[in-house]
Amino acid sequence: MTAPSTAPAPPSRGGRWIQQWDPEDETFWKETGEKVAKRNLLFSVLSEHIGFSIWTLWSVLVLFMGPEYGLTPADKFLLTSMVTLVGAVVRVPYTFAVAIFGGRNWTIISASLLLIPTIAAFTVMKPGTSFNTFLVVGLLAGIGGGNFASSMTNINAFFPLRKKGWALGLNAGGGNIGVPVIQLVALAIIGASGGPRVLLGIYIPLILVAAVLAALFMDNIENVKNDTGAAKDAARDGHTWIMSFLYIGTFGSFIGYSFAFGQVLTNQFGRTPLEAAYVTFIGPLLGSLIRPVGGALADKYGGAKITLWNYVGMAAATAVLIAASMQKSLGLFTVAFVVLFVLSGLGNGSTFKMIPGIFHTKALAKGLEGEEAAAYGRRLSGASMGLIGAVGALGGVGINLAFRQSFLSYGSGTGAFVAFLAFYAACFLVTWAVYLRRTAAQGRTSTATEAKPQLNYAEV
Repeated sequence: MTAPSTAPAPPSRGGRWIQQWDPEDETFWKETGEKVAKRNLLFSVLSEHIGFSIWTLWSVLVLFMGPEYGLTPADKFLLTSMVTLVGAVVRVPYTFAVAIFGGRNWTIISASLLLIPTIAAFTVMKPGTSFNTFLVVGLLAGIGGGNFASSMTNINAFFPLRKKGWALGLNAGGGNIGVPVIQLVALAIIGASGGPRVLLGIYIPLILVAAVLAALFMDNIENVKNDTGAAKDAARDGHTWIMSFLYIGTFGSFIGYSFAFGQVLTNQFGRTPLEAAYVTFIGPLLGSLIRPVGGALADKYGGAKITLWNYVGMAAATAVLIAASMQKSLGLFTVAFVVLFVLSGLGNGSTFKMIPGIFHTKALAKGLEGEEAAAYGRRLSGASMGLIGAVGALGGVGINLAFRQSFLSYGSGTGAFVAFLAFYAACFLVTWAVYLRRTAAQGRTSTATEAKPQLNYAEV
């Protein structure tokens, strides 16, 4: 029987700091913790959602930028590549900002910072502005990509281990939906013959609302402290970098295609911005909604198995894209691209679900048990998530640069899709070799090595 817990003292109005927080205590969770955690989750999702929208803002703005802006397709792909790069890089410091400033405080700060790229874009978005100016202003939008890392770190601290999958999946999915939402808003504005400044004018007050709501309803947790040792240990662990490689294939594809889909349709198939906008939101929307499904399938069948077969599906969809591109079949191309988005979202869920399982398995192999093993797994998986998320987002940079080079060299995206097909094949092989082949081999030798704990990733 769990001993009753004392509910945390109401946070002070000046700082909203919670002094005691123990979500693993079931009595505490039912009486106090769950309500507070869900309230923080709601407003964390809101801020992260808008952060994703601002990060992918330029994937929409380039659709408004016709010949009068003087930008080539290569210029536009370079612009979106650099925005993606900044979003990936800032995820690392954003991961640790929560422990320095507090979850509520950093949500207010990170939401307010979104005003800088939005107002800057509103100021320069007109024909005659130089490409270098657009590039500098676009780089500012990259800070929106960091909100994911800090939001996930913050929510991870609020929920017990048994609820983390649901909470983190909802948090990530709600953030990812910021991509199709800004595309839908852009579709409505283009359809109404509005300009890019109208889109920016809509988001400026939304950013202010998110910051104010975070100030009013979110909390900081006092006992969340930076563990630089955990970060160093995670960086030294080979699985952090293996999972980073695999996450490039899933999330890197999702964010990279989100930036590039509209440009491919306009440059390769001659679609107008309005025609492109009618379909560009579908893939990111479905990819975002299916992310929790990937996590649920990983819970049931094992994340490595779902990830392995997901890469088979991604490779198959890419092969269809290559054929559709060569045949100039817009209908087949669009359907295959949407399927690829869905599979990237599914893989996002399964790969991220693998991370805590991997480190928990390593804890068991070290001879740790019970809460000690769980604490070891939480420590390293939490520290590794920021690094994996940052490296994974770099895949979006690679995708946009690959499209840029492909259009420069061949006048279409076909060459880029061939490179993506090869990369998905490599991801398949790595998943099998590290997390499935090794498991089978250990199963054959387990009788001879019963005295030594084994690294069995069958359930990862």
